[in-house]
Amino acid sequence: QVQLVESGGGLVQAGGSLRLSCAASGRTFSDYAMGWFRQAPGKEREFVAAINWRGIITYYADSVKGRFTISRDNAKNTVYLQMNRLKPEDTAVYHCAALRTSIKFGTKRASDFGSWGQGTQVTVSS
Repeated sequence: QVQLVESGGGLVQAGGSLRLSCAASGRTFSDYAMGWFRQAPGKEREFVAAINWRGIITYYADSVKGRFTISRDNAKNTVYLQMNRLKPEDTAVYHCAALRTSIKFGTKRASDFGSWGQGTQVTVSS
């Protein structure tokens, strides 16, 4: 199992940018496809983006496509989420997670991911 710790959240004005990081330890990081999810108060956890183990293939939620970019550095055991042109509706706690090895890459279901980090708060003011 891999352990994950997110960082980089904060308060930003609408239109601004933030870069989230997710540092991994434990099992070999490059064994896993990784994903970012977010959860706003009173709402279900929502898929944001995912990246395959080599960092070549990515996919996004429609709501963030063209604004957010997921990337990874396997040498640093870290996955990133660059968030540009932020909107107030992007306000949430952002979590990273590892795709379960038995699950085919391409899913957006939170239940297909495990080893969740504790999350980092992103607040976008209007």
